[in-house]
Amino acid sequence: MECGVVEFDGVAVKGQGKHPDKALTAVQVRQLKQPGRYADGNGLYLVVDPTGAKRWLLRLVVQGRRRDIGLGGSGLVTLAEARERALAFRKTAREDGDPLAERRKAQVTVPTFAEAVELVHAEHRASWANAKHAQQWRNTLQQYACPQLGARRLDQIDTPDVLRVLAPIWLTKPETARRVRQRIGTVLDWAKAAGHRSGENPVEGVAKGLPKQGDRDEHHAALPYADVPGFIARLREAEAGEGARLAFEFLILTAARTSEVLGARWDEINVTERLWTLPAARMKAKREHRVPLGERSLAILARARELAAGSTFVFPGRSGEKPLSNMVFLMLLRRMGLAITAHGFRSSFRDWAAERTSLPREVAEMALAHAVENRVEAAYARSDLLERRRALMDQWSDFVSTPQRSVEI
Repeated sequence: MECGVVEFDGVAVKGQGKHPDKALTAVQVRQLKQPGRYADGNGLYLVVDPTGAKRWLLRLVVQGRRRDIGLGGSGLVTLAEARERALAFRKTAREDGDPLAERRKAQVTVPTFAEAVELVHAEHRASWANAKHAQQWRNTLQQYACPQLGARRLDQIDTPDVLRVLAPIWLTKPETARRVRQRIGTVLDWAKAAGHRSGENPVEGVAKGLPKQGDRDEHHAALPYADVPGFIARLREAEAGEGARLAFEFLILTAARTSEVLGARWDEINVTERLWTLPAARMKAKREHRVPLGERSLAILARARELAAGSTFVFPGRSGEKPLSNMVFLMLLRRMGLAITAHGFRSSFRDWAAERTSLPREVAEMALAHAVENRVEAAYARSDLLERRRALMDQWSDFVSTPQRSVEI
């Protein structure tokens, strides 16, 4: 056999000796014409087919078996790139990994954001009773998010990408912007549950890059969360019945809906376990909801029991046979001269949880008794995260009950 040629499975392999190292040059790669396998070293070969096509081949031992791995044609993969890929594969093999399995995993198709919007919408549509909401959910993402994110793969989207979507509308269309933020978060939560991305949801950190929004002028107008402690201090001194004031503060502390608080019954309260358990029939999502009760909430309930005078309702009206009127909070706010709503305090709580705590978004969402819309995500949400929510609500109670914290931030 001619000098510098090694027999390789019966095929002539050109190289420099038996164990070459970086034997090939870029010029040789371009000029070699004779069919055969030309050794570069460390298992890397340039294969010249009888047709004249050239490709890279890596031969190595993977988990005790000899394997041949194609690295691409020389027209697309340079000599330097072939060496770099070969080195990465050899490292994986030395660590008892399987380079082929890793490559197949990397080649799994990850949907684009626009494709994911359609997938999530299709999954959720059956659970949405309101067809108009289902259409709006999809339309807002297509109009505001897809121009920026639509063509990007789900695993390539990061916080700056979400910021570029929200920044143009954050102050001019605040309510729409908040909905877009929440819906992008839902899509990216689905992506994580489906295995298309890992790590933190990029939506979680986007608030730090956005300016503070002004007062919300929608039907659920809300206070900025930093102003809630000052509001509670005023509420306790407001010109209103004690029962109404206690009920309103209880609503804020529990982040509950107005109807849930006004309809609360004593048989739903377990003081020993510090729990308020709302039956499914009274919940918007038609699912039982447990609310952890902090010290201030328990103190409110103790005083409310004294005022209830044997009524089955926690916050009864004058007769004791019915709860307080559903207008009671609206009238109280008007007397305080505030153009906000009781329901808006749920938004204040949600903004505070996102910006002032490190707990995952699903903890705050469950505290608000929001339904887990994504079926894949819901499959993992078998717990109602009660103890984590208890810690969250204790932090909220501490925050809103300390008036000196009512500062602009």
